[in-house]
Amino acid sequence: MNAMRQDAARSARDGEELLFLRRWLANPGKVGAVLPSSAALGRLVARNVARRPDQWVVELGAGTGTVTRVLLESGIPADRLVVVEIDPDLCAFLRRELPRARVVQGDATELRALLPGGAAGNVGTVVSGIPMLTLPPELQRRMVGSWLDVMPPDGRLLQYTYSLASPLPAARLGLAGRRCGLVMRNLPPAWVWSYRRAG
Repeated sequence: MNAMRQDAARSARDGEELLFLRRWLANPGKVGAVLPSSAALGRLVARNVARRPDQWVVELGAGTGTVTRVLLESGIPADRLVVVEIDPDLCAFLRRELPRARVVQGDATELRALLPGGAAGNVGTVVSGIPMLTLPPELQRRMVGSWLDVMPPDGRLLQYTYSLASPLPAARLGLAGRRCGLVMRNLPPAWVWSYRRAG
């Protein structure tokens, strides 16, 4: 019985990786990696989420939901987590695999319009898996502006990246950033950065 469960889990993981690879081949600029994020990366992200009990967490660019699963396991209530994914195939996968999660298909530059009532202005942390380094500066500015618009002044932005350098031009965007840590058990190894409004 245990062997059957292991085979089923391995088959599901293989299917998830194949879907992720297909979406990367179709949209290499929009999908940030060739393989899904690891649970170890999700745990580092979850440790750095900041929210009061009444606040929301928003995850952008959720892919196949590895980080989403860890966020839920870490204790973030499903009714306070909004998962935004622009790719329709990945969005359908997330809805099927994570039925408790509030999954929204949409554009991260229009975050306020995607959130349920009461969430805008009350998002404690935005978690981004969007490959920001590949985006033009004007699109980066629009995205980050949209995210800050739904957070209180002390809101936190968590961004994971495969680059040693900051994935966002913090000073130009009015942010102060710091590294939270490096996850070697991810392919490729990934850094998590935390940003707040400067000053």
